[in-house]
Amino acid sequence: MRGLRARWRAWRGEHRRAVRLLRRLLVLATAAVMLLGAATVASATWVRGAAEGRLFDAADVPDTPVALVLGTKVEPDGTPAPFLAARLEIARQLYAAGKVQVLLLSGDHMDWDYDEPDAMRRWLVERGVPAEKTVLDHAGFDTYDSCVRAHRVFGVRRATVVTQSFHLPRAVALCRDAGIEAVGVGDDTARRYADQWRISSTREYGACVKAAVDVLTGRDPVHLGRRETGVDDALRA
Repeated sequence: MRGLRARWRAWRGEHRRAVRLLRRLLVLATAAVMLLGAATVASATWVRGAAEGRLFDAADVPDTPVALVLGTKVEPDGTPAPFLAARLEIARQLYAAGKVQVLLLSGDHMDWDYDEPDAMRRWLVERGVPAEKTVLDHAGFDTYDSCVRAHRVFGVRRATVVTQSFHLPRAVALCRDAGIEAVGVGDDTARRYADQWRISSTREYGACVKAAVDVLTGRDPVHLGRRETGVDDALRA
């Protein structure tokens, strides 16, 4: 009997310790969820505030010297995927209307067999935009990098940012923080790709948190590099 009672007390002690540990884990998990929720709300509020009054239709956007066109997916055959083609069409319209003078095409070229900026230039040149009015940024690996490099590497002071409308407030907010007097034009035509639009729009909440972290830490882009005169040269051309 004494052996049974000892085993019972030992089991009961282990059970209590397990319950206390579980309670602590639940408290920590709840606190983490609350902290993440607060960070999401705060970062989204910052993004909306920074972009307020700076988002326009293509017909109404103020003139700026440069359109910063943000890259996204290119198909395996080298053609822009629908979301990117929609951005490029807005950029083409802005150039044709004289709203901008130069197109800075910023995208991912991390791998040699994947090149967003070159695909963007080909698409635009095929539709009448002079090649000398396009400038390529091959190290625009994310929105933060594109904005910081536009200012620090290419010397952009004023720009019209072009992307999808769900992405536009964050892009404008990041470019403003980088030192660019930025306005933006967003695409809504890609809404017809409903599933991709919904997924991308949902991911934007997490992307706003990352944007806030990037701004608070003031990190350098993945590849900063030396000052380049491509935009200045294209403006003079």
